[in-house]
Amino acid sequence: MNKKVPANLAAAVAALCAGTTVVVTRVAVGEIDPIALAFYRYVVAAACLVPLLPFLWPKVRLPVADIIKIALLGGVFFGFFPWAFSAALQYTSAARGAIDIATIPIQTLIVAALFGREQMTSYKIFSVALAFTGIVVVFGPEAYGGKVSSYLMGDGLMLLGAFSAAIYSVFGRPVFGKYGPMFVMVLAIVFGVLALLPLAFASGALTHWPRFSREGWLAVIFLGTVGAAIQFSLFTWSLRWLLPSRAVIYLTLSPITAILLGGVILGEAVTPVLIVGLVFVIAGIFVANWRDADKRALVKTGTIQQE
Repeated sequence: MNKKVPANLAAAVAALCAGTTVVVTRVAVGEIDPIALAFYRYVVAAACLVPLLPFLWPKVRLPVADIIKIALLGGVFFGFFPWAFSAALQYTSAARGAIDIATIPIQTLIVAALFGREQMTSYKIFSVALAFTGIVVVFGPEAYGGKVSSYLMGDGLMLLGAFSAAIYSVFGRPVFGKYGPMFVMVLAIVFGVLALLPLAFASGALTHWPRFSREGWLAVIFLGTVGAAIQFSLFTWSLRWLLPSRAVIYLTLSPITAILLGGVILGEAVTPVLIVGLVFVIAGIFVANWRDADKRALVKTGTIQQE
C-alpha cells in the first residue's frame, strides 16, 4: 500500500497544529513560567500516550544502545525543545517565532547531508528556498523593522529549538523503522519529561499545585493534547514513510497558520503580503512532491522496502 499520500497529509496537519501551538504558547507565557509550561505540557502529553505503550511495545528485544539513543533523542526534542520554544516566546513575537521554526527544513537538510543520511539535490534546495521565501515575504517587514536587538534572545532560543528538531528528525529514523514510530515517540516523550523534571523542581514548579488561571489550564491542556500528543504523533508517523526533508518542509505552513490565528486571537491584520507568501509556500511544497526521487533514494539506501 502506498503510504506517501497519508504521510504527506499527516505532516501537513502536524504543521498546522504547530502554527496553532505558537499562538497559544505566546499567550500562555504571559502567565506561566517557560519551564513549568514545558513540563506540564508534556506531562499531559505523556498521560495521553503512555497508556498505549503496552500495545506499541515491540516484539524484539531493545538493546541498551537503542534505549540510550531514544533517551537522548527524547531529552533533546521533548526536553530541550519545549523549554526553548516557551522561553523564546517571552522575548519574540508569534510571527518571528514561527519564522524561526520554519527554518527546520533548512537545518534538517544540512544535518542530513553532513552526516550522509540524505543526498542534497538541487530540487530539494530549490523547494525549501521557495517555501522559505514565502516566510520572508510574509514577515520581512517585521523581521527587518529595526527591532533586531530586542529579538536576539528569542530568535536565538527558537533557532536552537529548531536545530534540536532537525537532530530528532534525522537521527530518529533508524529507530522508527526498527521499533515503530509511535513506540519510539511515546518512549521519547517519557524521557523528555524526566529530563525536564529536575528543571521543574529547581524552578519551584513542583513545590505547590500550579496556580494557573482557567485560561492557563486550557492552554496547558491544549498544548499537551493537540500541540504535543496529536501533533508529534502525526509528524513522527510521517517520518516513517518520508525523508526528513520531505516531512519537515510542511513546517513552512506553520507561520501562515500563526498569522491567521493571530488575526483572530491577537487582532493582527491579514494583509495581501500573506497571500503572496502563501503562494510561495505552496509552490515549495509542490516542488518537493513533484518528483518521485525520494522513494527511489529510500529504496536505494535500504531505509524502506520497495512498495
